[in-house]
Amino acid sequence: MALFGIVARVFALLLLLDLSAAAQTYPDKPVRIIVPFAAGGITDILARALAQQLTDRWAQPVIVENRPGGNSQIGAEYVMHAPPDGHTLLVSADATFVMAPHLYREKKYTLDDFAPITGLGVSPQALVVHPSVPVNSVADLIAYGRKQPGALNYGTFGIGSSGHLNVEMIQMMTQAQFTPVHYGGAAPAINDLMGGHIQFMTVSIGLVAQPWKAGLLKVLAIGSRERLKEFPDTPTMTEGGLQGFETGSWYGLVAPKGTPPEIIAKINNDAVAAFNDAAFQQKALAPSFIYSIAGDPNDFADMMRRESEKWKRVIDAANIKLD
Repeated sequence: MALFGIVARVFALLLLLDLSAAAQTYPDKPVRIIVPFAAGGITDILARALAQQLTDRWAQPVIVENRPGGNSQIGAEYVMHAPPDGHTLLVSADATFVMAPHLYREKKYTLDDFAPITGLGVSPQALVVHPSVPVNSVADLIAYGRKQPGALNYGTFGIGSSGHLNVEMIQMMTQAQFTPVHYGGAAPAINDLMGGHIQFMTVSIGLVAQPWKAGLLKVLAIGSRERLKEFPDTPTMTEGGLQGFETGSWYGLVAPKGTPPEIIAKINNDAVAAFNDAAFQQKALAPSFIYSIAGDPNDFADMMRRESEKWKRVIDAANIKLD
C-alpha cells in the first residue's frame, strides 16, 4: 500500500510537471477559434479582432473558423468534444452559454462542459419602438401592454433569443402582454420595425444607433446599469420603471473542459491585455458600442452561472421548449 502511495504521488508530480511544460510551450501549433455563427456578425467580428491580437502575441497563427447552425449548438458541441489542449477555443454570445442549454428538451451540452477563460465584451440592448407607436417611455409601453394585451407586436431574432426572452421577462415583471414575431436574425426584424410591420423590439444599441439618429426609430431606454456616455439623455430600463432590469448581449471565450489551468491562465492573460487596451477598444469595440468585460476566469464563471439561473427561470416560467 505504501509503495502504491509513493507511485501515485510520483505520477501526480510528473503530471503537474508535464502540464507546466505544456503551458510554457503553448501554443505549439495553430490555434482555432470556433464561432458558432455565420461570418459578419458581432460575434465573428470580436473573434477576428481577438485572433489578430493573439496572433501578434504568439508565435503561432490564430484562425477563426465559422461553424453556424442549430442555434449555435453545432459549433459549441464541436468545441466541447475537441482535445482539451488549448488549441481549439470557442467565442460565442450569451445565448449559446446560458440560454440554449435550457431551451432544448435534449441537452447537447451544459456550462460544465467548458472551461471559462474570460468575458470579452457586452453590447447593451435598447428598447426601441416605431415612431408611430403612441408611447414615449417604458412606463407608457407597459401601460399599453396592460390596457390592450397582445395588441403590440415585438420582433425577436429567434425563439429563445435574448430579443425574445427580454420581453418575456418584462411581461413577468409587469403583467403586460405583447405578441412575439420571430425572425431568423436581428437584421430582418429591424427592417420590419423600420417599416412599421412590427411595433417594438429589444436589440443591441449598435445595430439601431444609425436609424435612431435618422429618426426612423425611437429608443425608450437602454439596458445598461448606468446611462451610456454616448447617449446621456436616454434613461436606463431601471430609470424607466423596470427596477434592476439589465439587458445586453455579451460575448465570452471558453475552452473544452479539462484544459490545463496553466494554459487557461496564459490565454486569459493575453486576451485580457488585448481587450483592456484603450487603442484596441477604440478601434475594435467602440464602433459597435461594445464595452470590455475581460477579466478573471472565476469572475466570468460566476457571471455565467448567475445568468444561467436567471434565464432558466424565465424560460421555465414562459414554458419555452424546443425540440
